[in-house]
Amino acid sequence: MSKLQQLFWNSVDRRPRALWRLVLFVLLLAAAGLAVISLQSNLPWPDQGFATGDAGSIAQRRLARELVTVVLGALALVLPTLFAARFFDRRPVSDLGLQFTAAWWRDLCFGLALGGLLMFMVFFVELALGWITIKATFVTRSPLTFWMALAWPLTLFLMVGIYEELIVRGYLLKNLAEGLSFSPLGRKLAMLLALLISAAVFGPLHAGNPNASAVSTFYLFLAGLMLGLPYLLTDELAIPIGLHITWNFFQGNVFGFPVSGTTANLTTFVAVEQGGPELWTGGAFGPEAGLIGVAAMVVGSMLIVWWVKRTRVTVGFCTSVAEYQPRISVPAGTAEH
Repeated sequence: MSKLQQLFWNSVDRRPRALWRLVLFVLLLAAAGLAVISLQSNLPWPDQGFATGDAGSIAQRRLARELVTVVLGALALVLPTLFAARFFDRRPVSDLGLQFTAAWWRDLCFGLALGGLLMFMVFFVELALGWITIKATFVTRSPLTFWMALAWPLTLFLMVGIYEELIVRGYLLKNLAEGLSFSPLGRKLAMLLALLISAAVFGPLHAGNPNASAVSTFYLFLAGLMLGLPYLLTDELAIPIGLHITWNFFQGNVFGFPVSGTTANLTTFVAVEQGGPELWTGGAFGPEAGLIGVAAMVVGSMLIVWWVKRTRVTVGFCTSVAEYQPRISVPAGTAEH
């Protein structure tokens, strides 16, 4: 194999090199996204010819539209990621941090509890300081009942927690760690660099959100570090997925804060009026753009380390994140010589 070919192809692992795997992955995601947009534009929606009936029935059909849109969007991200893992990376799905063992589900429960706890801390601190005022409870701005209206944000944040962690941590961080794991860097330094790069991607992914700023983008970079930490410590996505889901849901639909600048808090258990200094509260972007949110990220990172030590005795980087173990069989007669 020529030196030029070696720039693109790893002859030992029989797969493209990390950079080109990531390029192919981005192109695959773009193609899947275009396909879903085309599919959605051809589906009969309530506001395209049959939005008749009372407000409640129209709202129910619009809710169905929104749920279908969220699920299709999630599939357009999850399925290409699984395809890329199988055919570009030549790895089983479990290597993306989806082992689904008893320990994995235990860690998922911890992540879910942690996200709710951290957002409760943010709410309690702001309430104690008089920076928020509780205006009402069990509020929805939809013609639907409260519980029916809650179906959309619950589905949205469930999907977001899964596909963002699968892509940014499970696929991107892992491929970066493998690709950077060469002498003299070594695996642990490669994992640290991969964490920083993946977090640097995670922040700007939200830069186009309403009310975003350079500050909010930087703080979401810090959130990316928090979410990536348990992946490096466990080689699992259980804690990041659980934490991501409940961090968003409790932020917007339990305590009524804006979620990354969006209005996903239109149905919420507690409706609040935000006050206080924007430097600390994050203002219209939500706690993720404020120093109280950053403090919650620090506390969350410390609790993650505590949990890993409690469940695994020792705490350290799982070098398996940066190690490639080919476990997908190659058809007979295709081995390289």
